[in-house]
Amino acid sequence: MNAEDLSFSDYSPHVIFITGGTKSGKSELAEYLAKEVKKLSYVALSEKNVDDRDWRDKIYLHQKRRPKDWKLIETTDLLNTLRQDEGPLLIDSIGGFVMESIEKEQNEWLTKMNLLISNLMKRKSITFIVGEQVGWSLVSEYKIGNTYIERIGELQKRITKISKDNWLAINGRAIKIDEISIEIPT
Repeated sequence: MNAEDLSFSDYSPHVIFITGGTKSGKSELAEYLAKEVKKLSYVALSEKNVDDRDWRDKIYLHQKRRPKDWKLIETTDLLNTLRQDEGPLLIDSIGGFVMESIEKEQNEWLTKMNLLISNLMKRKSITFIVGEQVGWSLVSEYKIGNTYIERIGELQKRITKISKDNWLAINGRAIKIDEISIEIPT
């Protein structure tokens, strides 16, 4: 992979989805893909965990890698952010959207997921989305863990369907999955 293959000369409205497991390199890949995009807003989808030193260290590493001219939006309200910010976005990571709604009943969750997909499809700027791959190992012994796995799996299938480019980061390597895969009929 070289820089010419990954540049986005126009910031046309489309979604680029980067997924992978923990420490796979997915955030680094998203940041690399987005580095030339002007006036980009970085959407950090998580609650602040100021009492968690490991969390603060992880956030610091992310901040250190990002270009200084990127605007930072720290939020748990992605739907509102998508409605308000019309410029290019890098959303890291979509699991925060799932967690924000983890206690919601299934029908309310489906409504929120559909709103998210609709808002992404209406965007007029490029949108990079980082997502966590889960469910490749043990099934959680807790209901909340299984709810998270099922919801993020369904959401990421939906995001993949509307994305122009889909990437899988694994072990520090990147695979453009659109080029080597077929969509599973449903």
